[in-house]
Amino acid sequence: MVRSRQTIACLGAGHMGRGIAVAFAYAGHAVTMIDVKPRSAEQFAKLRADALEEVRKTLASLSRFGLMDGSATEPLIARVTVVPAQQSVAALAEAGLVFEGVPEVVELKRDVLAAASKSVGSDIIIASTTSTILVDDLSGAVEHPSRFLNAHWLNPAYLIPLVEISPGKATDPAIVAHVRALLEGIGKVPVVCAATPGFIVPRIQALAMNEAARMVEEGVASAEEIDKAIRYGFGFRYAVLGLLEFIDWGGGDILYYASRYLEAALGSERYRAPEVISRNMQEGRIGLRSGAGFLDYSGLDIDAYREKRLAALVDMLRHIGLARPPVL
Repeated sequence: MVRSRQTIACLGAGHMGRGIAVAFAYAGHAVTMIDVKPRSAEQFAKLRADALEEVRKTLASLSRFGLMDGSATEPLIARVTVVPAQQSVAALAEAGLVFEGVPEVVELKRDVLAAASKSVGSDIIIASTTSTILVDDLSGAVEHPSRFLNAHWLNPAYLIPLVEISPGKATDPAIVAHVRALLEGIGKVPVVCAATPGFIVPRIQALAMNEAARMVEEGVASAEEIDKAIRYGFGFRYAVLGLLEFIDWGGGDILYYASRYLEAALGSERYRAPEVISRNMQEGRIGLRSGAGFLDYSGLDIDAYREKRLAALVDMLRHIGLARPPVL
């Protein structure tokens, strides 16, 4: 199970494996990236050199950004090993947890996972990092699927805090708890979601990105103006307030009526509010004004809560250089 500073194995030495390697090495873990493709000695030597060079460049950038001292680069790189496919059995025998990070091809992932699950103990957790494939489309290939789940990292994996954990039907809840604790231990922010297409972030961002592209297509605004609106309006607020928290902040009734207008004005059902919005309104759960919405605000000092959120928005203003003193 999860042990302190256990060795992490990454199946695949590509972009995702390298990002995960940096994240764990930075947090004190030994990491082994395992090449899953048979190669000649010369081909593997190039892959290994490329992988370690990318790790080195990533650590150098973290040093330039002030997250670490440059003198730590070599000790951190020393924690990362890249091994060829023919050494995978021996490498996996030392692993305390295994992340699969091969390309998004179901058959390839199933083959790699099946082989790996035979090479590690039955208590060793195995996690896919797929961004598109449902965990139960892969779990059948894993021996002892109760120890298998999906852990979807967002790129760049070494920087973005969020990791979406998606258990399958057979996943032991204790495994979810172990993976959550491990990720929190390296400074990540894990969230658990059902095994559904798109998980959380990809599903929401697909809608947002397609709508932004559609507005360019329709001539609503230029790409530059739309991206400026996202950076300084949309993204600015949601860096502090979550989407559902923001519904509660303004009121679910506001969203309901705005959605009705947009659906009619733009002639598209994609703006229709889901039933939960109407249901919450009928039950009087419209957000802060009623003491409950998607979140429960009962017993909360609403004024202090608002003050805290507004202070965080002011901090964001300072961060982007737009906090200005008054003109006197």
